[in-house]
Amino acid sequence: MWRAAMIVTRFAPSPSGPLHLGHGYSAVMAHDAARQGYGRLGGGRFHLRIDDIDAGRSRAEYIDSALADLAWLGIDWDGEPWRQSAHVADYAAALERLRAMGLVYRCTCTRADIAESLTAPHVTPGTVYPGTCRTLAASALDITKGFCWRIDMARAAERAEQMGGALTATNNGTVTVLDPRDHGDVVIARKDAPASYHLASTVDDAAMGVTLVVRGADLTHATAVHVLLQRLLSLPTPDYIHHALVCGGDGKRLAKRDAAAALSDLRSAGVDGAELAARLRVSQMPVGYSLAKE
Repeated sequence: MWRAAMIVTRFAPSPSGPLHLGHGYSAVMAHDAARQGYGRLGGGRFHLRIDDIDAGRSRAEYIDSALADLAWLGIDWDGEPWRQSAHVADYAAALERLRAMGLVYRCTCTRADIAESLTAPHVTPGTVYPGTCRTLAASALDITKGFCWRIDMARAAERAEQMGGALTATNNGTVTVLDPRDHGDVVIARKDAPASYHLASTVDDAAMGVTLVVRGADLTHATAVHVLLQRLLSLPTPDYIHHALVCGGDGKRLAKRDAAAALSDLRSAGVDGAELAARLRVSQMPVGYSLAKE
């Protein structure tokens, strides 16, 4: 089922807050998929990537805490942790390739601008981004207050399909056909960071040799965009597993902004990390937590 001879996975936390139980579950899943081979012989590689490209939100103390949390769970990784902040030039080169293809454009819209434009009578309901700046001449944009780069999704999808036919990926063991047009003109490089999650993650996965991406179901939607970028940038397409999310007692998925129970708090409280990891391996959540239903 899996094309690669060796399974190579990664866990990629952003150091903008403490890791919580959902992160722990995802880390265990990705680690074990590599170490146990996910249907193949064991001995695969597991990498740790620190998504610290957002300098305004990244904190060194959260990196240290994440490393301690993973060690407490009994999770080891191969090589030194990959730091996105050290690979900005790679993202710039990828963006330049997309620019040379004529597939990206500058966008000066603020969130308020987008929200207002989506209520306009001529805009189709459900549109993610109406392409306001795509239809304007570059000379008409006031870039003095900053801008992001968006991908012209319709043009990019057409180009990708011309390069190799329909976009597909193996997702949870099933080959699916993907259409990135559903996502609109997503941001490729942000105003406040040299790359978006989509571009940085795609470039990193290829550079790290990742063959299997294990991540939460909340990122299933991102797969179509990443496969598109892989095709356009001539990068390999890994297989994907999107696992169920961990929810709190209120049934909502855990998130840093909700001050969800941090792994560091459990560690400080004397919880046995190895025992917790063993329970997570069989999808057994501590009291008060559960996995979201499909």
